[in-house]
Amino acid sequence: MSDIVVENRDGVAVVTLNRPSHRNAVTYRMWQELAEVFEELEDDRAVRSIILTGAGNDFSAGADISEFEAVRGGVDESKRYEIAVDAAGDAIYTISKPTVAALRGYCLGGAAHLAMSCDFRIAEESAIFGIPAARLSIVYGVSATRKLYSLVGVTEAKRILYTGMRFKAEDALRIGFIDQIAHEALSDALERAAEMAENAPLTIAGAKFILNGCARGDLDRAAAETLIDHASASRDYQEGRQAFKEKRPPLFLGK
Repeated sequence: MSDIVVENRDGVAVVTLNRPSHRNAVTYRMWQELAEVFEELEDDRAVRSIILTGAGNDFSAGADISEFEAVRGGVDESKRYEIAVDAAGDAIYTISKPTVAALRGYCLGGAAHLAMSCDFRIAEESAIFGIPAARLSIVYGVSATRKLYSLVGVTEAKRILYTGMRFKAEDALRIGFIDQIAHEALSDALERAAEMAENAPLTIAGAKFILNGCARGDLDRAAAETLIDHASASRDYQEGRQAFKEKRPPLFLGK
């Protein structure tokens, strides 16, 4: 059985980390596969929004440390490993479609990077968060640290990274690491993803590109203007206006 399972539920792709016996710890190959999966989902017109979750009782305990001796034993191996981690995170972060992380149980270390790469994070009360890099003498990557800072601010980011502390869902909500606590995270994530899937893909893609660029401080204004112009010239813009006139729900196709 695959360590990553992808299921299309009426236009919502559910991507599941599928190693429940290992608390969905992410192997080196899984980091690579996650990047491949999200690149494929970008090109899949049947997918309008995406949920990232974990099988069993946990989202993920983070990177599979048991394989570090083999795949992250020295400087060169560590660099290759970080490239794979960042590629997975960036594929999730930059995909033009809306993404929701549905979290329960452990969400630690590298798994926190995956969750932070999503647009939204919905967690159950059972969720436990933390980034224990300081207990392994690992410097959390630039891409992941930037996302953490963007969500919680510099002081909370320092507290999380310096102490390696674990914190509960209510604390994660208070500091802005997650945006919702739910009784069943996947159910609420499916509801939110389905709602977004009905809206104009070109609008969401443009808004996401601009907001992510603002958050990173590297917004490409020319590329943003191209997305704005593309939406204005699209069939979907015509459909939106016509649906408004006819007082009916619009049928957007992303073109």
